[in-house]
Amino acid sequence: MAKTLLVADDAAIVREKIKDAARQVGWEIVGEARNGKEAVERYTELRPTAMTCDLVMPEYDGIYALREILTLDPDAKVIVVSALGQKNILKDAFKLGAADFVVKPFDKHALTNTLEQFALSDASAAGSAQPEAAAASGPAAG
Repeated sequence: MAKTLLVADDAAIVREKIKDAARQVGWEIVGEARNGKEAVERYTELRPTAMTCDLVMPEYDGIYALREILTLDPDAKVIVVSALGQKNILKDAFKLGAADFVVKPFDKHALTNTLEQFALSDASAAGSAQPEAAAASGPAAG
């Protein structure tokens, strides 16, 4: 299964750094968003394995995006990439269901480790789901 990532941040340089770090560990970047509204639209269209999301963005913030995305897909893996100075907003993000948090300015290894944990959890979930699906179909009734 391909590891796909959507990157949502209003700062182009941050989007580029996230994309570069993710590509180095085998993630395919399927889209970008510059604000919360675009983040929701792109997530709905692309359904990536995971997404990164800044909290403070114009035209709907990251909290709006997180709320909308998790309403559409309760299993969405959204990594908040934001500054620590936003503690109250960060608490809201975790209450809503953010999967993890990476502090800006981010350490590339912190981000890639988080992405790889998601990839591993997806791989193990997919591996354990396959036998169940086969068992559920069972032998043909005859």
